[in-house]
Amino acid sequence: MHRQNHRRRRAPNRGPRAPHESPNRSGIHILQDRSLVRRMVRSSGTEAGDLVMEFGAGPGILTSALAATGARVIAVERHTGFVARLERRFAEEPGVRVVGADARTVMLPRRPYHVVANIPYSISTTLLRRLLDPRTTALAGADLIVEWGFAKRVTADVPRDLETAWWQVRFAMSIAERIPPESFRPAPAVDSAHLVIRRRADVSNAAAHQARLMLQARYRSPRRPAKEILAGHVTKKRAHRLLTSTGIDPPTEAAAVPTAMWVRLARELLRVNAR
Repeated sequence: MHRQNHRRRRAPNRGPRAPHESPNRSGIHILQDRSLVRRMVRSSGTEAGDLVMEFGAGPGILTSALAATGARVIAVERHTGFVARLERRFAEEPGVRVVGADARTVMLPRRPYHVVANIPYSISTTLLRRLLDPRTTALAGADLIVEWGFAKRVTADVPRDLETAWWQVRFAMSIAERIPPESFRPAPAVDSAHLVIRRRADVSNAAAHQARLMLQARYRSPRRPAKEILAGHVTKKRAHRLLTSTGIDPPTEAAAVPTAMWVRLARELLRVNAR
């Protein structure tokens, strides 16, 4: 499930809503499109024995579909009312572990795992930082429901910030589909997206490090020509040759070069320097 940050005018003499109250009143939007649930689970490639985390498990619609694959599911939910419902629903499911915790602070696995979740819009950036930033992250992949605009931003060929570019260096990020509001109960005010994230097996740690160095220079000085960024790592002549061989005009501003191309250049640099 996801939650939107709506500013509501509270009626006089009313305390805060209890977590088990109506989803409409607590700002919770529960996924009700069963076909979308099936598509997300199928997209994740979850199989028996896999370790899967679900954040914002709510009443357990996704949890149930994930458990049916035979995977080990860690269902994380911070609202006590939903936690109690999940514990009752999956009491006889040894493959499901219900954890009453916040997705922003719950301990993450140290062995390879997947995430399949309908996450709160408000924690999208915070959660991706936890999953994708660390060099030692054990995340293998994720299938997430996020706000449409957020999905467009993090999958842009030329991200607007270094953080997102760093995510793209080590993880392939794409949009599987646009999700209409009526897929949730109650319907949110905006469209959502099925965001697919997969660890890139073709990028070594050395290539990721090299790409990060160049991206740091690119975001510090976006108007510098790409050849000047590259010339910080090889001779100007070789930088010119590398750029032209990858189809980039050397005078092109660094800000116009997609992240994928910086990764390709990083690989080429490593190959050249290894000679």
